[in-house]
Amino acid sequence: MTLLVTGATGTVGRHVVTQLVQKGKQVRAVSRNPAKANLPDGVEVVAGDLNAPETLQAALEGVKGLFLITSSDEPNATLDTQPKVIELAELAGVKRVTVLVGYEEGPVEEALKNSGMEWTLVKPGEFMANILVDWQESIRSEGVVQEAFGDALSARVHEADIAAVFVAALTENGHHRHSYILTGPESLSRREAVRTISEGIGKDIEFVELTEEQVRQNWRDQGYEEGAIEFFVLMGKNPPAIGHTVVPTIEQVTGRPARTLAEWVSEHKNNFL
Repeated sequence: MTLLVTGATGTVGRHVVTQLVQKGKQVRAVSRNPAKANLPDGVEVVAGDLNAPETLQAALEGVKGLFLITSSDEPNATLDTQPKVIELAELAGVKRVTVLVGYEEGPVEEALKNSGMEWTLVKPGEFMANILVDWQESIRSEGVVQEAFGDALSARVHEADIAAVFVAALTENGHHRHSYILTGPESLSRREAVRTISEGIGKDIEFVELTEEQVRQNWRDQGYEEGAIEFFVLMGKNPPAIGHTVVPTIEQVTGRPARTLAEWVSEHKNNFL
C-alpha cells in the first residue's frame, strides 16, 4: 500500500516519511524540488505543488493513504492548499486522508469531511522546532534571548511526536472522524523554556524581556502589517488556553508519553553551541 506524504521536507513531513519507512511502508513523497529533498533510501520522490492541485494527479495514482498540509512552515513560503486536492484524492481511490491543521479548519477540512474517505485531523500546538527559527542564532552568537511576554505559557510539542500521531492514523484503524489536539507534556513560560535550554546545553543564556512597543517595532521592521501585529500581541498577552493546556493525546494515540522540551534540547544541543 503506497502512502503519499505532501510537505515531505517540512518540519513534520520529514518525520512522517522517516517513521513510515522505519515501519516498512511504501512511501511516495511530494516535493517542489525532488532533487534536493534528501529523504531516506527507498522513498519515491515526485514533483508536485499543492498550490497547483493538477500537478498531484500522477502522484496520487495507486495511493491509499495521504498526509496533507494546508500551510507551510518554511520561511517566506506561500501555500494555499485548495479543496480540489480532496476531489482529486477521492477520484484516485485514496481511502484515508490525514491533515495537519493550521490555526483553524478551512475549506480543505470541510471538503474532506464531506467526502467518502476516512479522515483524521491533527491540531498541534506550538512546535518545539520553532525555537530553532526564533532563538537559535541569538543563543549561539550572544547567549541571549530577547522576547516580550516572558510569562506567556506554551505546551510546546515535539515534531516527531506530531508525526507519530499521523503515522498511527495512516497505518492503523480506529482514527476515522477524530480531530486530535496535541501538546507536549508540560506547560512552560518563555523564560522557563530558555532556562530549560540553558540547562540542557550547559551554557548560560540571558532572557531579556522586551517591552510591547519594542516587540511591535521589531515586527514592523520585519514587514508585518498592523493587523498581524495586533494578533501577535493578543496571543502574547492572552495566549489561548488550548495552546498551554496539557492533554494526553499523544500517549493515548501512540502508546508512549510525549517528549519533554529537555529531551528535544538534548537532541538539538549542537544547534545552539
